[in-house]
Amino acid sequence: MIDNRLLKIASNTRFYGLKNVYTYKTNLKNSICGDKISMEISLKKNTIKELRYETEACIFCQASAIILSNVIKSIHEKDLKKEIEIVYKSFNNGKIKLPKKYYLFKPLINKKYKNRTNCILLPFNAILKALRI
Repeated sequence: MIDNRLLKIASNTRFYGLKNVYTYKTNLKNSICGDKISMEISLKKNTIKELRYETEACIFCQASAIILSNVIKSIHEKDLKKEIEIVYKSFNNGKIKLPKKYYLFKPLINKKYKNRTNCILLPFNAILKALRI
Protein backbone atom coordinates (compact mmCIF):
# COMPACT_ATOMS: atom_id res chain seq x y z
CA MET A 1 0.00 0.00 0.00
CA ILE A 2 1.18 3.52 -0.81
CA ASP A 3 1.97 5.84 2.07
CA ASN A 4 -0.45 8.79 2.42
CA ARG A 5 2.54 11.14 2.62
CA LEU A 6 3.45 10.15 -0.96
CA LEU A 7 -0.06 10.87 -2.16
CA LYS A 8 0.04 14.30 -0.56
CA ILE A 9 3.49 15.09 -2.00
CA ALA A 10 2.60 13.88 -5.50
CA SER A 11 -0.60 15.93 -5.56
CA ASN A 12 1.36 19.20 -5.27
CA THR A 13 1.34 20.84 -8.71
CA ARG A 14 3.34 23.97 -7.92
CA PHE A 15 6.05 23.27 -10.54
CA TYR A 16 3.94 21.13 -12.86
CA GLY A 17 3.49 22.46 -16.38
CA LEU A 18 6.02 23.64 -18.91
CA LYS A 19 6.23 27.36 -19.68
CA ASN A 20 8.64 27.30 -22.65
CA VAL A 21 11.02 29.53 -20.69
CA TYR A 22 14.20 27.57 -20.11
CA THR A 23 17.95 27.31 -20.42
CA TYR A 24 17.83 23.52 -20.82
CA LYS A 25 15.02 21.22 -21.82
CA THR A 26 14.86 17.43 -21.89
CA ASN A 27 12.56 14.45 -22.20
CA LEU A 28 13.33 11.08 -20.68
CA LYS A 29 11.56 7.75 -20.54
CA ASN A 30 12.11 4.96 -18.04
CA SER A 31 12.70 1.92 -20.23
CA ILE A 32 11.69 -0.44 -17.42
CA CYS A 33 8.19 0.85 -16.62
CA GLY A 34 7.43 3.45 -19.29
CA ASP A 35 7.32 6.53 -17.03
CA LYS A 36 7.98 9.73 -19.00
CA ILE A 37 9.16 13.13 -17.84
CA SER A 38 9.66 16.41 -19.70
CA MET A 39 11.67 19.04 -17.91
CA GLU A 40 12.61 22.69 -18.30
CA ILE A 41 15.52 24.02 -16.28
CA SER A 42 16.12 27.76 -15.99
CA LEU A 43 19.54 29.00 -14.92
CA LYS A 44 20.74 32.43 -13.92
CA LYS A 45 24.49 32.92 -13.49
CA ASN A 46 24.98 29.12 -13.59
CA THR A 47 22.60 28.69 -10.66
CA ILE A 48 19.30 26.86 -10.96
CA LYS A 49 16.49 29.35 -10.80
CA GLU A 50 13.55 27.05 -11.57
CA LEU A 51 12.73 23.50 -12.57
CA ARG A 52 9.39 22.81 -14.27
CA TYR A 53 8.17 19.41 -15.36
CA GLU A 54 5.37 17.36 -16.84
CA THR A 55 5.02 13.63 -16.34
CA GLU A 56 3.16 10.62 -17.57
CA ALA A 57 4.33 8.61 -14.64
CA CYS A 58 3.56 6.73 -11.47
CA ILE A 59 3.12 8.38 -8.09
CA PHE A 60 6.75 7.66 -7.16
CA CYS A 61 8.13 9.60 -10.12
CA GLN A 62 5.62 12.42 -9.58
CA ALA A 63 6.53 12.74 -5.90
CA SER A 64 10.23 12.71 -6.72
CA ALA A 65 9.81 15.41 -9.38
CA ILE A 66 7.96 17.83 -7.10
CA ILE A 67 10.39 17.33 -4.22
CA LEU A 68 13.33 17.83 -6.55
CA SER A 69 11.76 20.98 -8.01
CA ASN A 70 11.52 22.40 -4.48
CA VAL A 71 15.03 21.58 -3.29
CA ILE A 72 17.06 22.19 -6.42
CA LYS A 73 16.58 25.95 -6.58
CA SER A 74 19.70 28.04 -5.92
CA ILE A 75 22.12 25.15 -6.51
CA HIS A 76 25.09 26.07 -8.65
CA GLU A 77 25.32 23.92 -11.76
CA LYS A 78 28.79 22.61 -10.83
CA ASP A 79 27.59 21.47 -7.36
CA LEU A 80 24.58 19.61 -8.72
CA LYS A 81 26.42 16.43 -9.70
CA LYS A 82 27.89 16.03 -6.19
CA GLU A 83 24.49 16.45 -4.58
CA ILE A 84 22.83 14.00 -6.95
CA GLU A 85 25.58 11.43 -6.26
CA ILE A 86 24.76 11.62 -2.54
CA VAL A 87 21.08 11.00 -3.29
CA TYR A 88 21.96 8.02 -5.55
CA LYS A 89 24.18 6.55 -2.84
CA SER A 90 21.45 6.88 -0.23
CA PHE A 91 19.06 4.98 -2.50
CA ASN A 92 21.61 2.22 -2.99
CA ASN A 93 22.71 2.16 0.65
CA GLY A 94 20.06 3.29 3.13
CA LYS A 95 22.75 3.96 5.75
CA ILE A 96 24.03 7.07 3.98
CA LYS A 97 22.41 10.13 5.45
CA LEU A 98 20.76 12.57 3.08
CA PRO A 99 21.59 16.28 3.31
CA LYS A 100 18.92 18.12 5.29
CA LYS A 101 17.36 19.80 2.26
CA TYR A 102 16.69 16.36 0.73
CA TYR A 103 14.85 15.17 3.83
CA LEU A 104 11.52 15.14 1.96
CA PHE A 105 12.86 12.19 -0.05
CA LYS A 106 12.93 10.08 3.10
CA PRO A 107 9.47 8.51 2.51
CA LEU A 108 10.66 7.43 -0.95
CA ILE A 109 13.88 5.88 0.34
CA ASN A 110 12.17 2.94 1.90
CA LYS A 111 12.95 -0.77 1.55
CA LYS A 112 9.38 -1.51 0.50
CA TYR A 113 9.82 0.82 -2.52
CA LYS A 114 13.24 -0.53 -3.54
CA ASN A 115 11.77 -1.94 -6.77
CA ARG A 116 10.63 1.61 -7.71
CA THR A 117 14.11 3.14 -7.55
CA ASN A 118 14.19 3.74 -11.33
CA CYS A 119 10.90 5.61 -11.10
CA ILE A 120 12.09 7.74 -8.19
CA LEU A 121 15.42 8.58 -9.83
CA LEU A 122 13.97 9.42 -13.27
CA PRO A 123 13.78 13.19 -12.53
CA PHE A 124 17.42 13.14 -11.38
CA ASN A 125 18.47 11.29 -14.53
CA ALA A 126 16.57 13.83 -16.63
CA ILE A 127 18.48 16.72 -15.03
CA LEU A 128 21.80 15.02 -15.63
CA LYS A 129 20.82 14.42 -19.25
CA ALA A 130 19.68 18.03 -19.77
CA LEU A 131 22.81 19.54 -18.26
CA ARG A 132 25.03 16.89 -19.86
CA ILE A 133 26.70 16.14 -16.55
